[in-house]
This record gives sequence, C-alpha cells and structure tokens, in this order.
Amino acid sequence: MDIAIVGAGLGGLALARVLHVNGIDAVVYERELARDARGQGGMLDIHSGQRALREAGLIDRFHAIARGEGQDMRLLEPDGTLLLQEDTPEDAPLARPEVDRADLRDLLLDSLPEGMVRWGRAFASAAEGLLHFADGSGATYDLLVGADGAQSRVRAMLTDARPAHIGQNVVEIGIPDIDRTHPDLAAMIGRGNYWVLGNGVSLAAQRNGDGRVRIGISFYNTGEDWFATSGIPFDDPAAARARLIELLPGWDARFTALIAACDDTIVPRSITTLPVGLTWPSTPGVTLVGDAAHLMPPVGEGANMALLDGAVLGLALAAHPHDFPTAVAEYEREMFERTGAAARMSADLQELLMSPDAGRRMLEFFQPG
Repeated sequence: MDIAIVGAGLGGLALARVLHVNGIDAVVYERELARDARGQGGMLDIHSGQRALREAGLIDRFHAIARGEGQDMRLLEPDGTLLLQEDTPEDAPLARPEVDRADLRDLLLDSLPEGMVRWGRAFASAAEGLLHFADGSGATYDLLVGADGAQSRVRAMLTDARPAHIGQNVVEIGIPDIDRTHPDLAAMIGRGNYWVLGNGVSLAAQRNGDGRVRIGISFYNTGEDWFATSGIPFDDPAAARARLIELLPGWDARFTALIAACDDTIVPRSITTLPVGLTWPSTPGVTLVGDAAHLMPPVGEGANMALLDGAVLGLALAAHPHDFPTAVAEYEREMFERTGAAARMSADLQELLMSPDAGRRMLEFFQPG
C-alpha cells in the first residue's frame, strides 16, 4: 500500500526513516526544489527527540554532530544583572545538546534511499486516494501524512483549526563568524544559550555550528500588525538596527552592542500557534505530524515532538502494516496525549516570558525552590 508523506521536514523524514528501517516503503513529496533551496534556521535543543533517533538507528551519528557545549546557559536581566550561569562539563551526558537544524535534516536525508524524497512537488489537493501537485502531476496514496508545517494544506482535510497570533513578534538578526569579528562579544555570549529577559522583551542569542550567532529579539504583548507600527525600517538595515536599540531603553550597553554588531540580514517573524490540545476524529487514510498537527510557541518542544511523531507513527505502521486505520488511531491517541502536555507546558512558559519580571520567574523555572 502507498504511503505518501507531504513535507521533508524533521517529522516527515523521521517517519520515512523509521518506515525504511522496518522494511516499509514510502515516498516523501517536498515543495522545495532541493535540500539546499533555502536556509533551515538555527540550532535545536534535542532532548526527548533522541528517542526517535534511536528508533531510527541514528543516535550515534546524531551524537557525532551534536554540540554538548550548547547546553551552557546564561540568563540576565536588561540592566545587566546575571541571574544564572551554567557551564556544561566536558564529560556531561548529552541530555539536551544543540544541533544545527540543517545538519539534523541532512542526517535524516542521507539515511534514506535515493529517490525516496521527490523534490519540487508542491501539494495542491488530495481526494479519493489521489494526490495533486501544483505542477500538474499526481500520485496515488493509501495513507497521506501531512508533515507540511505550520501552514499545512493537508490539515484542512482533518480540522478547521488554523494558527493564531499569540502576541509575540520577533526580529531575527545575527553576527557572522563572531569569534573572529567580535571576540569580546563571543566571550560574553559563551558557548550555548544567552538570554536577556524582562520588561516584555527578550533577547536570545545562540551560536550556530557555522560560527554565526543567531539573535532573536522578541516583543511580547504586541498585536499582529505590530511590525507596521513599530517604526523598524526593514529595507534599511542600519536604520533598523538603530531603531531596535531605541526600542530597548535602559538596556545595558553590552546588549545593544550585540545589535549594533549584526549584519544586514534582518527578518521579522510573527509567532502563531494552534489551539492547545487540538484533536480531530481519526480519519482513515490521512493524519498529521509535527507543526501541521500541533504548532507550539518556540520554546524548545516543537522539533522534539515532530521527531517523536514520525517515530511513533512509523512504529505503529510497522506493527500494523496491513491495517492503516488501526495504526493511525493508535498513533493519534499517543500523539494527542503527549503533544497536548507539551503544548500546555509551552504555553505556560510563553506566559512566563511575557511577564514584566520574566527573568526572575525563569530563574525559578530552572531552579525551583
């Protein structure tokens, strides 16, 4: 029977790999023209998702590309007060290592047989076992898995739910080759995560494997149209950096120096999520994994849940290779419970980040009692 996976993100590829190691064929249809058609984003904190990589037979290869030092954390308040500094010992277990999203995606892609991923196939619609792509081509399926992300088009086959704005707008900036270009700032950030929290704004800096520091400045309790009224001229990078600094009055000069040192790549992102605890009646022939099923706030759970979705669904299909409806229902029961809990925790953490005293509350989160 034909298994069609729409989307070559982490969830879809994890599913394809677990099916492959269990001797089950599938095809992944991806709208991008090639694996390097666009950037894949920054670093990921992989914790619970390591179970999926074990089921995929890839845990050793994952450990070879993961950055244990990425578990380091520094937490500060806008006035420069250091609240927490955790440095990971060299022999510490890889409980929550960081990995470049692109490297993890390449690991999964390289583990699949040639031709299992079909590039340049943008999903248009599906009905009665037939897939239709934007280029006019088609394919058959007995099971369709929507792994097509936050703006999933497969999702509409199961639910009317759509992502909604959650009052957070992020400006992404970055410093390339920071160890060479700005060694003082590199030393300040350290090897892992660097967070400045408070007053309804956060600055999160994180090293990527290519030497770039990726920085996200989040403005909380802001509306969907906030970018239009923020006064940030995204078409003028120098003026945009200056405006971002203006939007952080009273912040320590070390933090605004980070912004001043960034290059001209300045990207606005509005943050949306699906309803917490979203479910749908199990429907023979179609299901969802990853952000298509449970888009959450960006607080470290989404990629892990996507990997687990792929593994759990793959194992259910391996256990019921001739009974897709039973496999899908079994997967969805587990997925709804697991991701519902993760979504509730993520929403609680998001509420914490939006509070005026976010730094102190985050310290209590990491060091309860």
